[in-house]
Amino acid sequence: MDDPAAPGPAGSPANDNGNGNGGKGKPGAPKGREAFRGQRRESEGSVDCPTLEFEYGDADGHAAELSELYSYTENLEFTTNRRCFEEDFKMQVQDTKEWLELEEDAQKTYVMGLLDRLEVVSREQRLKVARAVLYLAQGTFGECDSEVDVLHWSRYNCFLLYQMGTFSAFLELLHMEIDNSQASSSALRKPAVSIADSTELRVLLSVMYLMVENIRLEREIDPYGWRTARETFRTELSFSTHNEEPFALLLFSMVTKFCSGLAPHFPIKKVLLLLWKVVMFTLGGFEHLQALKIQKRAELGLPPLAEDSIQVVKSMRAASPPSCTLDLGESQLAPPPSKLRGRRGSRRQLLTKQDSLDIYNERDLFKTEEPATEEEEESAADGERALDGELDLLEQDPLVPPPPSQTPLSTDRVAFPKGLPWAPKVRQKDIEHFLEMSRNKFIGFTLGQDTDTLVGLPRPIHESVKTLKQHKYISIADIQIKNEEELEKCPMSLGEEVVPETPCEILYQGMLYSLPQYMIALLKILLAAAPTSKAKTDSINILADVLPEEMPVTVLQSMKLGIDVNRHKEIIVKSISALLLLLLKHFKLNHIYQFEYVSQHLVFANCIPLILKFFNQNILSYITAKNSISVLDYPCCTIQDLPELTTESLEAGDNSQFCWRNLFSCINLLRLLNKLTKWKHSRTMMLVVFKSAPILKRALKVKQAMLQLYVLKLLKLQTKYLGRQWRKSNMKTMSAIYQKVRHRMNDDWAYGNDIDARPWDFQAEECTLRANTEAFNSRRYGEPQDSEFSPVDNCLQSVLGQGLDLPEDFHYSYELWLEREVFSQPICWEELLQNH
Repeated sequence: MDDPAAPGPAGSPANDNGNGNGGKGKPGAPKGREAFRGQRRESEGSVDCPTLEFEYGDADGHAAELSELYSYTENLEFTTNRRCFEEDFKMQVQDTKEWLELEEDAQKTYVMGLLDRLEVVSREQRLKVARAVLYLAQGTFGECDSEVDVLHWSRYNCFLLYQMGTFSAFLELLHMEIDNSQASSSALRKPAVSIADSTELRVLLSVMYLMVENIRLEREIDPYGWRTARETFRTELSFSTHNEEPFALLLFSMVTKFCSGLAPHFPIKKVLLLLWKVVMFTLGGFEHLQALKIQKRAELGLPPLAEDSIQVVKSMRAASPPSCTLDLGESQLAPPPSKLRGRRGSRRQLLTKQDSLDIYNERDLFKTEEPATEEEEESAADGERALDGELDLLEQDPLVPPPPSQTPLSTDRVAFPKGLPWAPKVRQKDIEHFLEMSRNKFIGFTLGQDTDTLVGLPRPIHESVKTLKQHKYISIADIQIKNEEELEKCPMSLGEEVVPETPCEILYQGMLYSLPQYMIALLKILLAAAPTSKAKTDSINILADVLPEEMPVTVLQSMKLGIDVNRHKEIIVKSISALLLLLLKHFKLNHIYQFEYVSQHLVFANCIPLILKFFNQNILSYITAKNSISVLDYPCCTIQDLPELTTESLEAGDNSQFCWRNLFSCINLLRLLNKLTKWKHSRTMMLVVFKSAPILKRALKVKQAMLQLYVLKLLKLQTKYLGRQWRKSNMKTMSAIYQKVRHRMNDDWAYGNDIDARPWDFQAEECTLRANTEAFNSRRYGEPQDSEFSPVDNCLQSVLGQGLDLPEDFHYSYELWLEREVFSQPICWEELLQNH
């Protein structure tokens, strides 16, 4: 199977050298390198970005989330939906009343009639009725005067539709459309698939999305009946009903079918949006995850969390731009220690320079770094080519380099500002490692995992152990791993594990056997939607549900379609990034090995180089891109008459300083990369091998605290492997890491003194992790197999009384079989007893 990747990085001149070889081969190398330098300088020069007032959450505002369901190419269908409803309404309702004037009972009666008419044989008639239902779900905008009214009645109608059983009826129709081989073969024969090929699917998915999104939204003024309906709907989506799989699994199967090329007409953007919202609705969003984490820690008897991470991140401030008075070179701020020691009064000068550094740390974290050296730019270009090469191979084992030769960094004392945002954490294995080193040094032998016996150790070691234990943090994952080890060692004495049937557990069970295909499909679509990707003949077509039947003929129509296509891709990136992050966070809380299993398949499908490739662009330009036309967005386009297409109407957008969905996507991808690499040395080395440091540093130009935090976390992971020279020339970044990222007390991230002692066989680490996850899946979800622990039935009556499945024709030859196999065979009973 092809990999999720291929096209070269992007949006940049480095993507194509101009010689037709796409950056490969010697003739184009100098030119491509020059283009890469130009892109780097352009990105680093964008230091005038204002602080972005962005509030991270589960999703954007309600109206924005509904508007992203529709492409601008679909706008003409709003009128079609309205016409289908009004024709049907006039035929069925004799009064001259409008929908909003009907009593609730009359509305329910009409909806029941609509659902009855959905069961007709004629495909054309079914589509008209489905469009009438869609018009109701869209808020009967023809009878509304404002956008607020449209959103209100959309929500009201969706609850009404759900209570009348509309979702179940549309689910059956969706099954029929998925299995419609005629539509699939017709799309496969076409040279170019357009929006017309997915009409029925788009109508069905739009109704289901509107119902999920409107019912998912909680408001304090909701009546009791709506709250009850919401919980019933959540249960219906979470658990398998009528021996069917959970709804999310059906959508996952649509994604894999689309990526396999069997159904190119599937409207993949709508499928992904619906899948993301269904997972968020059934499993819960980020705040619900935090509440679940607190509850689970209490159940396991663990101490409460020291802080609410969501609130800590919200209270962080983005780094300020450099001021003119502090625009000093790093060599002036921190002279080499050797020169300071050789002069009189060096201590006073050091203190003076240190005061300047303290002021700088408080006010000026991300000043533009010194111009990159020739060596740095060449290494960045090499990393870019490495990304392309890696993304051309699927499920390749992570790359592990030889250990770099490093010199420990000078450890002169530096005073930093007080008031760090995070409480420090220490793991149990960190305390054990510290005591092992101390005992070897002072006593000459170790005591294994004993962290209580301190006999023979000097007093300072006692104080150090006491401090480490004060900040000891035991995670839920630590408890789960320990329990799993005990279950593997003592399967008989501990008995069978009781696994709660939570929505997360049911979803994992359903995804388990097809999970690799699901992850590969999502990453393939993510690659095709990334702005850093270039068109390839063998890449999947994700634009089937945005391209019109007739291509534009005027410049303005082409501009509108170009905006629509870019917006379409941005929405796909947003939905996939949010979906993957939610899945990883929920699986990690449910069981650590479920999280590790999904993570490994993402890594095997080259998720790490794919995300790095996504960030190998001018992120500031991506975040501030305005690929939207506000007058064409729902619900605005349903209330106002569509303006004449002009350059002014295309450019008249919102005045916000950034695009919410793009900033949301970037933060999600950074969080995803953090989750994949945290505490995994082999994956951290992938960041080093693919030269991720310059790529991530460019993202720090975006002045948003949460994005900066996750970039700094990724840089902190690899600082010890980047060499002394990198750390020396990036002291502002090192200072920012110190100020913003949580500290591990005995983590040598800033100096890398233990590099030479570290084992470099990281493949063993991945293999051990894979063995543990497979053992977990086999024990909990595998078929029961015969083993040495299986009970043996020694009772003759029960053994002979067991039923056996025999062939239908066995009784015809039964007597012949007895004669040949039993009566004609002499049996020596004494020998039989002796042998057994």
